[in-house]
Amino acid sequence: MSRIGKAPISIPAGVEINISNDNTVTVKGKLGELSQKIDDAIKLSINEGEFILERTSETKDAKSKHGLYRALINNMVEGVTKGFSTVQELVGVGYRAKNAGQRLELALGYSHPIAFEIPAEVKLETISDKGKSPLIKLTSHDKQLVGQVAAKIRSLRKPEPYKGKGVRFQGEEIRRKAGKTAG
Repeated sequence: MSRIGKAPISIPAGVEINISNDNTVTVKGKLGELSQKIDDAIKLSINEGEFILERTSETKDAKSKHGLYRALINNMVEGVTKGFSTVQELVGVGYRAKNAGQRLELALGYSHPIAFEIPAEVKLETISDKGKSPLIKLTSHDKQLVGQVAAKIRSLRKPEPYKGKGVRFQGEEIRRKAGKTAG
C-alpha cells in the first residue's frame, strides 16, 4: 500500500475543499484557488476536517496514482495557505536581472538581453545588492507553476561545470570539474 497515499490530509482553518461530480477537486484559501482533475481509480472523501484518498482497485496504475494525487492535493492545500517561493542567483561577471512588472530582463553574457514574460499568478522580485550575485525571487500559490517558470529561467543559461557561471537555485551545489591545466 502507498505510504504517502494512505496518509490523510488535514484541512486547516480558512481552506475550503469541494469535490465535483466529474472528480475535480477545488481548493480555495486566502492566497487563491486551485483545481485538479482526479482519475476515477481514486475515491475521495472528506470527514472530520480530513481529506482522505482511497483506491478503488489494486492495479499497478491505481497504486501509482494513489500517492501522486495525495501529494498534488496536499501541495494545493499548502499553496493556498502558505504559498511557495524559489530563489535563483545569477553567478557570472556582468550577469544582471531587473523586472518591470511581470517582465524579467536578463543579461546573461549573450550579445543581446533576454526578455522573459512571467505568468500573472507568479509574483516576481529581483534583488541586486552591490558585491553580491543578483537574485530572482518567484512566489505563487501554485507549486507546479513556480517550478516550471524557475526551470525555464535556469534553462536560459545553465551553470557550467568549470567556473560555475550561470543561473542556479540558491544553495545549489554545482559539481565542478578540473580544467586542462590540472594534470
